[in-house]
Amino acid sequence: MTAQRVCALSELVQDEARRVEIDGVAMAVVLDSAGEVHAIGDTCTHGDISLSEGFIDGDTLECWAHGSAFSLRTGKPLNLPAYEPVPVFAVVIDGDDVLIDPDVKKPVG
Repeated sequence: MTAQRVCALSELVQDEARRVEIDGVAMAVVLDSAGEVHAIGDTCTHGDISLSEGFIDGDTLECWAHGSAFSLRTGKPLNLPAYEPVPVFAVVIDGDDVLIDPDVKKPVG
């Protein structure tokens, strides 16, 4: 699959997550305070909770239900109760378009 447009960069609100879906793959897209756009899997690995409803702090996204925070760069959980990472997707900015390929995941690291 090739990268698909999910939204305009100008539609993203800094330090807020936006839920998008490509071919059944739900993602949380975040424009962080440094101006970088991230895309991670939208489902908390601790529970079936949408991460896009959570809270942004720097380069982390915290699940609103149980408080697990995930790195927007690696997908790794930074605290319990989650202990499994979420996928992190490569993001391409083309002009004002935010493009994501759900088949291209960044290595957890």
